[in-house]
Amino acid sequence: MNECIFCKISSGSLPADKVYDDSQVLAFLDIAPVNPGHTLLIPRQHYGDLLETPAPIIISLVEVLPKIARAIVAAVEADGFNIGINNGAAAGQVVNHVHMHIIPRFIDDGYRAWGHRQYSAGEAIETARRVRTHLEMS
Repeated sequence: MNECIFCKISSGSLPADKVYDDSQVLAFLDIAPVNPGHTLLIPRQHYGDLLETPAPIIISLVEVLPKIARAIVAAVEADGFNIGINNGAAAGQVVNHVHMHIIPRFIDDGYRAWGHRQYSAGEAIETARRVRTHLEMS
């Protein structure tokens, strides 16, 4: 993917503040961080989103994630962290290369999580039934 900014970072044709690098995955600081230390974890190979990404590649990402998160939390003295994957434009995915956000969090940092709603009567039962039906079909 010649036009993918993350592929360019992975190949070394664009600079990034790298924090982790191996043959399968790369982690670098986000250029527009929520908090200092906000890091993106990507597979070196291009996959547009999580649903396109083969399980072994996802496993490679998840295997190094705790090590990287631990280092970020220690480096910036964070109180915690969020892990996020925005899958598709409606979910806020801006770069079409699967990536995980590791966002260090601080008490009273002002970053807000998403809102919550309540299911209407019977909606949860029906939603769960529809999800199970799709799982059975896959």
